[in-house]
Amino acid sequence: MDDPTPGDSHQADPARRRRLRWRSRRGLLENDLVLTRFLDAHEESLADEDVSGLHELLDLSDNELMDLILARREPEPGELSPGALHVLQGLREA
Repeated sequence: MDDPTPGDSHQADPARRRRLRWRSRRGLLENDLVLTRFLDAHEESLADEDVSGLHELLDLSDNELMDLILARREPEPGELSPGALHVLQGLREA
């Protein structure tokens, strides 16, 4: 995962932003649509903590991610970082 180093942020690196959008493409069309809608609306305002949380969510399988987005299941305490929980809330609203 390409976590930013001090003084280096997601927003300052166009290549990093392109890689995040590419990584957000999913095999499950429903996930792909939600992630694309979310990034279209919020990509330019994501903080580095949010980007890290999104990467954390993207590490999940498509089915696990869809279950979380649709609130078919809630994350267990401590399962996701605060950044991932924040992004998850945004994905649920997308």
